[in-house]
Amino acid sequence: MLPKDPFILLSYVNTRLRDRFSDLEELCEDEQIDRDALERSLGELGYTYSPEQNRFL
Repeated sequence: MLPKDPFILLSYVNTRLRDRFSDLEELCEDEQIDRDALERSLGELGYTYSPEQNRFL
């Protein structure tokens, strides 16, 4: 289950990307997350996914 708080969600996702997954698509498949919804949610905070750095910035 994903954290509800958007800043904790950001930290959780970036940590998982850093430690376990090679890209956002792999994380979303494993966690059964809707990628568009995740990107929208974090986008509301001003963060976008950077494939080059494999994290939300």
